[in-house]
Amino acid sequence: MFTGIVEELGEVVRTAETGGDSALVAIRGPLVTGDARHGDSIAVNGVCLTVVDVDGDVFTADVMGETLRRSALGGLRPGAPVNLERAAALGSRLGGHLVQGHVDGVGAVLSRQPAAQWETVRFRLPAALSRYVVEKGSITVDGVSLTVAGVGPDWFSVGLIPTTLKLTTLGERAVGDAVNLEVDVLAKYVERLLGDRLPGGSDQPPGAGGPTPGAVEPTPGGGGR
Repeated sequence: MFTGIVEELGEVVRTAETGGDSALVAIRGPLVTGDARHGDSIAVNGVCLTVVDVDGDVFTADVMGETLRRSALGGLRPGAPVNLERAAALGSRLGGHLVQGHVDGVGAVLSRQPAAQWETVRFRLPAALSRYVVEKGSITVDGVSLTVAGVGPDWFSVGLIPTTLKLTTLGERAVGDAVNLEVDVLAKYVERLLGDRLPGGSDQPPGAGGPTPGAVEPTPGGGGR
C-alpha cells in the first residue's frame, strides 16, 4: 500500500528481456534503496514492483508481461526519470490517499495550460474508468496522488503545484505521453457492494470476477509486481 506522495525522482539504469514474456528493470534511487531489501515493494510510476536485488543505490525488479502490456512501464528506456515511493509504514501520515500500486489503465496527456503559480493538465481517461472518477475526488497519475479538478466522459484535469512539477515526472510529460492511472479503490468497492441497486440492475460491474480493465496483476510470490 502507498500514499501517492513521491519520495524520489529516480532513473532507469537498464532494462533487459528475461524471456517468458517478462523483463528485468534496474532503477537508481539513493533514497528508496537506503533501507530496501529483497522482497520489499517500491512503486515505480505508480506500479508496485517487488525488489529482487539491491546494489548500492540501484535496485532491480522483475516485470512480467501482463504489467508490460497493461501499464506504461513497457516504454521505459535507460535514462528515463521515474517516480519512486516505498510502501507506506503503519502509523505514518497519509499525505495523499490509499494507493495500491495496481494500475487500472493507461491514459495520455491531452493538454497543458501554465498559469502564474500552477499548471492545469488534462489527461485522456479510458471509458471503462470514467465512472470511478469524480470532481474533487482522488486519482493516481504515474504514482502521484492528485485531486481531480474537472472530469468529462473521456478526460479529467488536475492542477499541478510547482513542487509537483519540479519533483515528479509530471513536470516533463508532453502532450501525447502515456501515463499510468489508478482510480480510487473505494469507488470500486462501493460499486461492487451496491450490486443490483445501481442503474442497469447488474450485480456484476465491469471487470467483476476478474481484473478491472487495464488492471495489473500481482507478481507471484511478492506483495507487488
